[in-house]
Amino acid sequence: MTGRTKAWPLALAAAMLLPAWSSAQQAAGLRPFLVVGDAIADSLTGVPGDASRGRAIVASRQTGLCLLCHAGPLPEERFQGNLAPSLAGAGSRWSEGQLRLRVVDARRLNPQTLMPAYYQTDGLERVGAAWQGQPVLAAQQIEDVVAFLRTLRD
Repeated sequence: MTGRTKAWPLALAAAMLLPAWSSAQQAAGLRPFLVVGDAIADSLTGVPGDASRGRAIVASRQTGLCLLCHAGPLPEERFQGNLAPSLAGAGSRWSEGQLRLRVVDARRLNPQTLMPAYYQTDGLERVGAAWQGQPVLAAQQIEDVVAFLRTLRD
């Protein structure tokens, strides 16, 4: 093999890891992220998430709407969902990076999922006019939710 043919597989592998970042995502102010396997290992912000803010987002019926589909260890919240896996023990089941990908865009793991893509603007269907072109959650809110989910160990 020549030096050029040896480099080809490495270049192809590197290209497969690079995110396809659209102009719409750039216009929406989304930060690029790298998906490797079933995770986004690196923080979207470089700033640690705040678990108490994340808990508030998960519990909110206006912001996260997580409890519409998920149940979780939030006993003060009534009428929790049963369409999706319980959030109890999420921090034991998945790594920080795996949780981050599931919140950012679970469609990358299961294209048929009902879970909304919280940090995407491309490929979404039935988005109200007021919300088009913007993510459901900001990058720091994603990190806050991930920090909270990591605390759920039982």
